[in-house]
Amino acid sequence: MTSQPTGPRPSDPRPTDPRHTDLQSAVETVYRLESPRIIAALTRLVRDIGIAEELAQDALVAALEQWPRDGVPDNPGAWLTATARHRAVDLIRRRDNYARKLQEIGRTLDTTAPPEEPADPDDIDDDLLRLVFTACHPVLSPEARIALTLRLLGGLTTTEIARAFLTPEPTIAQRIVRAKRTLATQNVAFEVPYGPEREARLGSVLDVIYLIFNEGYAATAGDDWLRPGLCEDALRLARVLSSLMPKEPEVHALTSLLEFQASRSAARTGPSGEPVLLKDQNRRRWNRMLIARGITALHRADATATGAPGPYALQAAIAACHAHAYTYEETDWRTIAALYGLLAARAPSPVVELNRAVAVSMAEGPAEGLAIVDALASEPALRDYHLLPSVRGDLLARLGRSAEAREEFVRAAGLARNERERELLLGRADGLS
Repeated sequence: MTSQPTGPRPSDPRPTDPRHTDLQSAVETVYRLESPRIIAALTRLVRDIGIAEELAQDALVAALEQWPRDGVPDNPGAWLTATARHRAVDLIRRRDNYARKLQEIGRTLDTTAPPEEPADPDDIDDDLLRLVFTACHPVLSPEARIALTLRLLGGLTTTEIARAFLTPEPTIAQRIVRAKRTLATQNVAFEVPYGPEREARLGSVLDVIYLIFNEGYAATAGDDWLRPGLCEDALRLARVLSSLMPKEPEVHALTSLLEFQASRSAARTGPSGEPVLLKDQNRRRWNRMLIARGITALHRADATATGAPGPYALQAAIAACHAHAYTYEETDWRTIAALYGLLAARAPSPVVELNRAVAVSMAEGPAEGLAIVDALASEPALRDYHLLPSVRGDLLARLGRSAEAREEFVRAAGLARNERERELLLGRADGLS
């Protein structure tokens, strides 16, 4: 009897086969898109965010093992969800203190297919909202709430979150680990709270939604400039909050801001996915329906406000100025600069001040903007922030100081983690040679 080969067949993708690399990348992309909903659904079952994330990652490992052999399923997201849920049921069965949950939930899950994705683009799985509010529980520090939710809901890596916070990676990693441990030991309920408790978490929830949208709007790292899925999830969450909390002006204001920002998405990239700067965008590609929604939400924010406008109301007003300008030259930069001045007073930060410098440079001239930027040079939080030298390079170029501008663009490119953005910056530097 002749022995049969036991190794992979010649047609099987091997680790060094480009097909294997492409498939692994595809699996990881699907997981990144689907993981927030998977983790949210698992958290509802096992009542522990840390365990839910581990179960979701187990499903990813199973996909990496099985899909190269069996092929990618017709509905990859449903496959990952079903695999993760079965593992959750197995975990429940193994733990005596989950016996009641097994009787009520576990047996039905064995025979029930995972739910389909909502057909209505404005619909959203309530578990996602529960996940946001749970991760934003007041037992956690504000920094930990935001980092944990960006990790779970946004699917961001520790590196990306650190970049968003302008904070060292080890600090972010520790925050996330401690946050999951705290939620588990404190037995925090997986729910959307009501009344004063909901209001207490609202600020962190809004910040998280905003940061998730920003990561989708201008990806921190990777080969793609946009991550539309993150923008869509953030915008859906903001709209849901608007309906849940109709008397909260900052909820409407954040929704308005995201509507305005999302309206520009189609014009923000060129045919090959390259970034297109605001001044070069074809404004006919801006989505007028989203702009109209942004205006309506801003009116609601104004109508419900009882005092000075909050940070999101001011940012939405700035976005509205851009939306009302049919050409770049029509932009009301003086009003935008004034609004940034109010925002800097209301919510001071180096990034806000950098944005104010751009607006001032457009309203009063590049020299005035450069003075503000140079005053930010010693800010520790902006030391590795690529947009600081990028803005400085732009202002120097407008002042005719081409050699200095080129150096700044090269420095900005060296700090940028997104490949598309790096190419844009290097192209601007080459244009000044």
